[in-house]
Amino acid sequence: MKRLVILGGGESGVGAALLASQRGYDVFLYDEGALKQGYRNELGGAGIAYAEKGVDEERILNADEVVKSPGIPEKNELVKKIRAAGIPVISEIELAYRYKGESTIIAITGSNGKSTTTALIYHMCRTAGLDCALVGNIGYSFARQVVEDPKPLYVAEISSFQLDDIHAFRPDVALLLNITEDHLDRYNYQFENYIRSKFRIAMNQRAGDHFIYNADDEVIEQYMNLIPNSVNKIPMSLKRKEEPGAYVQDNELNVNVPGAEQQQMSVYDFALKGKHNQYNTMAACVAGATMEIRKSKIREAVQTFQSLEHRMEPVATVRGVEFINDSKATNVNSTWYALESMTKPTVLILGGIDKGNDYGLIADLVQEKVKAIVCMGTDNSKIHEAFSGKVELVDTASALDAVRAAYELCAPGDAVLLSPACASFDLFKNYEDRGTQFKEAVKNL
Repeated sequence: MKRLVILGGGESGVGAALLASQRGYDVFLYDEGALKQGYRNELGGAGIAYAEKGVDEERILNADEVVKSPGIPEKNELVKKIRAAGIPVISEIELAYRYKGESTIIAITGSNGKSTTTALIYHMCRTAGLDCALVGNIGYSFARQVVEDPKPLYVAEISSFQLDDIHAFRPDVALLLNITEDHLDRYNYQFENYIRSKFRIAMNQRAGDHFIYNADDEVIEQYMNLIPNSVNKIPMSLKRKEEPGAYVQDNELNVNVPGAEQQQMSVYDFALKGKHNQYNTMAACVAGATMEIRKSKIREAVQTFQSLEHRMEPVATVRGVEFINDSKATNVNSTWYALESMTKPTVLILGGIDKGNDYGLIADLVQEKVKAIVCMGTDNSKIHEAFSGKVELVDTASALDAVRAAYELCAPGDAVLLSPACASFDLFKNYEDRGTQFKEAVKNL
């Protein structure tokens, strides 16, 4: 019996444990922290051995294979020992892929817009009546879905961390939305390592598979030689005509994918507003075309899609001041996109754990659209360095204080935008917790 050790007891780790156990592996799960009670109950109920907060390393180092959760970095001491022992390490999506059967996979990656595009493609597939599941970095883990309710089609949001430990994982349709500097702390501050990690999404693709990519992204264009020659490469652009492919001209989206109906649609019909969402919507339309979804259903999905929680989510308007929750913006580029779509004078709430941010990227938009910045983190020094003397700055240390301070800086007709450009682990459990606390604070005004 193959001994599988799983490092990390979050959603992906527990999903992997349940799948491996179902498939007859001898499974042991270890988490250096504390497991959530719900996960403990699931592991116990399935008869899966686990340990928390401290372990005899022999129990780990006698594994035939290790599934490493995406949140655990290579510099982790246990991971170093596993690598030194020559034990194969895979990611949870690799394990799920082994047992996906004949199902089709649409996989989406990119530095920004992944969740929105993934959710829109899933909405499109559902609108077209396809039996599918939303998995990966959004919703259920891929492995859990394969255990509990296998589907003929999976729409998967995939992060670079998940791609780092794939070997055979191969999506039928892969999307690469954009690549900007993010998570450099995990990649030894080498941008190239991160770029190559993103391109792994297509490394196993072959003839008949589709690779949909943003032809306006200079980084992607520079590394296209990493894509196997036999793959159907479908470019999309807002700047030039791409045929076959997709492009926007005179505010009309044109989609021309070989073997699918040609499509034209006004960008004014898109439910998602802002230039960055034109890319996200275009990507989803191309993915829909590769799945041979009828153009009437693609149009219907694009018009009826509702944006995700914590991603440019309207919260409330309080005495003329609009509050928007973009807590999912955990890097500067995400905040750039958020500011780019703002049409009202804006008080911006920034801050958290900095991942090597260059705030110079948003300097012009801050000058153009932002009347004040409310800092919400334990260390706001880099934000002060970037914007001191250019815009009013206020320091706060909780969602409640940040919302109150922002509201006081507003006049009717202004907007408050929570788009932190940072990870949330200093004051919050995660970006969802940050967004939820923000919404609660707005309700209490």
